[in-house]
Amino acid sequence: LDKTQIQPGLNQNGQAVAEAGQVPSLTSQNNFINFCATQTGVPLTNGEQIKTGSCNPTIMGRIIQTDKMVSSKFVSPKNLDTVPANTNFTITMAISNMVTGNFVNANANYYAAPCQVDGSGTVIGHSHIVVEEMTSLTQTAVTNPNVFAFFKGLNAAAVGGQLSATVAGGLAAGVYRIASINTCSNHQPVMMAVAQHGSVDDMIYITVK
Repeated sequence: LDKTQIQPGLNQNGQAVAEAGQVPSLTSQNNFINFCATQTGVPLTNGEQIKTGSCNPTIMGRIIQTDKMVSSKFVSPKNLDTVPANTNFTITMAISNMVTGNFVNANANYYAAPCQVDGSGTVIGHSHIVVEEMTSLTQTAVTNPNVFAFFKGLNAAAVGGQLSATVAGGLAAGVYRIASINTCSNHQPVMMAVAQHGSVDDMIYITVK
């Protein structure tokens, strides 16, 4: 480990200035370089999507400055729109502050490299759209992330600041929520320079009938 890369701030647990309910951070003198060695019985991620969980020693990489934070908004359908059942329709999303169309092999390089930016500090990555069926527009029960009606990686570069995906064959009648998942090239979430910021992703609800 290059000594210039050691972060001395990681030696303190944050409790010198404590808030009610605040818990102490783990500490390290070597950037947690051997953290995964302490996780008994858990495999290294090693670029794979391991459904039983894993430990990843790859560093986070670039943290995005506040004037380059990613933002996205669905253009079509709009929130609370109604679309025809079992009919092709296109989901379009506007996105800013991302060099889109950059994705690595998700089966061999998943979380396997740090998040990167271009020369202007803009994150290099790609987005996804996921559609989940709901019981109603007023559903309050949490959903099961393992179950979804449609999922699509938006692997092409944005055109005019917009990404799109066609839902071939449409959706069965019902109520759905549509959400974005904006990520770095290696599929990890984009990380921002401050804790308090607006949502990186967007979510809308539609009725299909």
